Amino acid sequence: MKRNLFRLLGLLIVVISAIALFFIYHFPEQTPSINKRAHSTVQSTNETKVKKSYPVTLFFHGYGGTRYSMGGMVQRLTRHYQAIHTLDLVIQPDGQIQEKGSFQAGQQPILINVLFADNKNNEWNQADWIKQVLLYIKNHYQVNEVNLVGHSMGGVSIFRYLFTYSMQSNDLPHVAKYIAIAAPFNEFLDSFSQQNQTELLQNGPAEESTRYQDFANQIAQMPTDVKVALFAGKLSADELDDGTVPLSSALAVNALLASHGNQVQTKIFTGIHAQHSALHANGKVDAAVAKFLWPEKNEEK
Repeated sequence: MKRNLFRLLGLLIVVISAIALFFIYHFPEQTPSINKRAHSTVQSTNETKVKKSYPVTLFFHGYGGTRYSMGGMVQRLTRHYQAIHTLDLVIQPDGQIQEKGSFQAGQQPILINVLFADNKNNEWNQADWIKQVLLYIKNHYQVNEVNLVGHSMGGVSIFRYLFTYSMQSNDLPHVAKYIAIAAPFNEFLDSFSQQNQTELLQNGPAEESTRYQDFANQIAQMPTDVKVALFAGKLSADELDDGTVPLSSALAVNALLASHGNQVQTKIFTGIHAQHSALHANGKVDAAVAKFLWPEKNEEK
């Protein structure tokens, strides 16, 4: 009797084991597919981090400048920071724009070199032309956010554009960051004979030009969300200018911007390569431009 009972139990165990093996083979556990989905989510998140969108950056030359003025900087940034030089835009005095190149969107910084056909005109007309250029790239290429970089007079004209037009219309691209390289904001007055650098940065220039006074009177029109960098050159420890623009003039609007609520930083370059027309050919200036515009790309290097 016991022997038959053991045989029955043994047969039952064999049947149960067979059934279990059948289900394991035909219906594998679901854990691998859950892990697969989790891995896909992480991968998607990583892809989102990599695919950062950068504002289009436009470069503006100074008084009498040509496409070579800022063109060298544009090419070096293209080589060393995986940016894309996509267009040269030439704006005529009547507002007509000619383009050379082919605009292409991408996940790398897009660079545009802007040229004034009348390259010795005043800052008011140049501010108008900057507006036309920005309208053009928004209407033709759906560019909604930009960075602006200007050398010398180009930096002054950008500043005038910012508080003259940038808050007037939603048709214009939003300006995220603005770099002025050796821009004579206080014309060619050197206020360091009356104050030191710390006093200038905290209080503004001791002697004010007509241009500076105009900026001070209209600073309320400056968008406060624009981040600003003021770059300046001095030839030596004793020569407080770049051979053309006094250091105090290039840094003159720091106090104006800071008191208005803008984030602003200053950087001074020294030596023979800090000469006025050499600043836009200076590799250290390139690096400072890239660090300010694309800090995350500097972290990758």
